[in-house]
Amino acid sequence: MAATGLIALTAIACGSPGEDVVQATPTATQAAAIPTEDPFARFDENQHGWTVVSDEIDVVLATPDLGVGSQRFALVLSDSQGLVKFPVVEFNTYRYPDGFDGDREGPVETEFARFTLFPFGTRGIHVTELAFDAAGDWSVEANVPRTNGSQELAEVRFEVLEHPKSVRVGDPAPPSQNRTLADVADVADLTTGSFYDEELYRYSVADAIERKRPFVVVFASPAFCTNAVCGPQVEVVSELREQYAEDADFIHVDLFQNPQEIQGDLSRAIETELLDEWGLISQEWTYVIGADGNVAARFENFVGAGELTQAIESAIDSA
Repeated sequence: MAATGLIALTAIACGSPGEDVVQATPTATQAAAIPTEDPFARFDENQHGWTVVSDEIDVVLATPDLGVGSQRFALVLSDSQGLVKFPVVEFNTYRYPDGFDGDREGPVETEFARFTLFPFGTRGIHVTELAFDAAGDWSVEANVPRTNGSQELAEVRFEVLEHPKSVRVGDPAPPSQNRTLADVADVADLTTGSFYDEELYRYSVADAIERKRPFVVVFASPAFCTNAVCGPQVEVVSELREQYAEDADFIHVDLFQNPQEIQGDLSRAIETELLDEWGLISQEWTYVIGADGNVAARFENFVGAGELTQAIESAIDSA
């Protein structure tokens, strides 16, 4: 049977358990801005048009912003028992030259996706690298092992664009003037979360580019998480900052420019203009930028410390 790749959008804590939204008085600039009618409209998975075909396996496409070329590809796999946590699942790609009503070609490529469990153990994804050699209609079929020794096929169908909507690997990083500690009275003005690592708000992206050091920038709203593919990304980046601070800079940009005004009411939320500047369509993005100011790696939705560490060390080695 076919089911659209849409899951219920329910605001839940995405950082540490018990995390609350900080309450405070909005600044004059925030008060003058126009709240977002639907703060999560741009992140609605259904707008990306991907579709799942499976009898037993539920699938969420964690990386819908796909373009021609090789890139990170991730799926959330679950069934009636919960999250599928098999360490390795085979992914096969198929091309639909005449659209999804026509015949498929392939498999074009076969790769094995490794499972990554998110912190706190409630979410996880299977991740690999896939190459799409042409724009158009494609699918990935996951060959999911079952506990009785059998296998179940689950197919997710999607469109591959000529170029993804977001900033790509190799592109110059937009010299964004995100707010920093120098622009606010309280770090709580810069993040919806209650976890504060002030070093993540020391520099703007433009500042980091000028410093000519590798840097990491994460776009996320820690207190709000509305799907199965976001996680405590800011906390992960903060831990890596402590490890690599001598060689790289680390920046957090909240999805909303008025964290203190929201107070748990998303109808007050005002999106940061940087989402359009970077072309972001998902709730979490993490970019690794090289010392030359160009994008070295991009991660749509949550990325674990292992994957991110490899990209950071590569950027540092290339500096």
